[in-house]
Amino acid sequence: MRILVGISGGIAAYKAITLVRRLRDAGVDVRVVLTEAAAQFVTPLSLQAVSGAPVRSSLFDAEAEAGMDHIALARWADQIIVAPASADVLARMANGMANDLLTTLILATEAPVTVAPAMNRHMWAHPAVQANLATLKARGVRVIGPASGVQACGEVGAGRMEEPEIIASALLAPPTAVRWQGRHVVITAGGTQEPIDPVRFIANRSSGKMGFALAAAAQATGAAVTLICGPNALATPAGVTRVDVHTALEMHAAVLGQDKMDVFIGAAAVADYRVAQPAPQKIKKTRDTDTLTLTLVKNPDIIHAVAQRSPKPFVVGFAAETEQLLQHARQKRITKGIDLICANRVDDNLAFDQPDNAVTAIWANGERAFARAEKAALATQLIELIDKVIEQD
Repeated sequence: MRILVGISGGIAAYKAITLVRRLRDAGVDVRVVLTEAAAQFVTPLSLQAVSGAPVRSSLFDAEAEAGMDHIALARWADQIIVAPASADVLARMANGMANDLLTTLILATEAPVTVAPAMNRHMWAHPAVQANLATLKARGVRVIGPASGVQACGEVGAGRMEEPEIIASALLAPPTAVRWQGRHVVITAGGTQEPIDPVRFIANRSSGKMGFALAAAAQATGAAVTLICGPNALATPAGVTRVDVHTALEMHAAVLGQDKMDVFIGAAAVADYRVAQPAPQKIKKTRDTDTLTLTLVKNPDIIHAVAQRSPKPFVVGFAAETEQLLQHARQKRITKGIDLICANRVDDNLAFDQPDNAVTAIWANGERAFARAEKAALATQLIELIDKVIEQD
């Protein structure tokens, strides 16, 4: 993959160095274009060091024109990302201007264009900026962020450039032909933690990576995506609404609290049981006690509860098994009212904490085995299958 990274002026330009590094780590061939203002914040030498290629900034560069002119560079790119995208560059893009190398490349390219805005919160909220963004979106430009938080000026609010890891993940996600605009997809991910005392808890093994990959893949379809997840350190996929919970009861309440739900994907490893009465203080180990007895009570079944809703969303579940994989998965699908279930083995270094996974999807009229693949790629394939099964119904 070949990605052209355009950097416009703003303090967030320093994050572009990390973005280029993350893309290079993923095997992407990167070229960098700086605006005149961006060069006041980051140096071409720094970006050349991390990209491994000369950095372009001038539309009229005699040496560059002799090798790769601006039209050839526009044709070279598979994708263009402008990060950070200042209010100025967004305005020039929206109005079709070509008064520097970056805006000229954007007009000349046939590749998908993405912007990651970064600016003061008042600038971000200004009607002119929002009108320019609406114009760009209508032309197919993808917008990642901005995030909210403390800004360089000391103010707090929306306008921070999204983190480089989130932008890189969005750029590297496999493309999909599925179009879910207007649909709301709710996804659970990660494991829940059921407290024993203020220090200890019971949990299922889960990194949350599969659920997060599914959230990114669903967001790429144009759907509104809500990701309800247990404790983890993963970055929220761009454009996804995240709800953090700890326990199964909290996840149950968060899921059932969603007003509208067209597709529900239960990828979380929800603890089946919780401690009936968690201790208010840390349970101390004593010399005279060699055993500890805990009374456990069953947690509510989130997927089954969703399947009972009216109107019922299309329900997708996961069956993590160590034996009789397909038999258990088929039975679970029927018992819980699941429309499509993904059966995956969780032994022999499969699934848990791994970057890849292998599953067999089972629905009323068929089954399909997916070979072991990186979770982002597998997530896209599963979303495409879910779309086909929904259309069949």
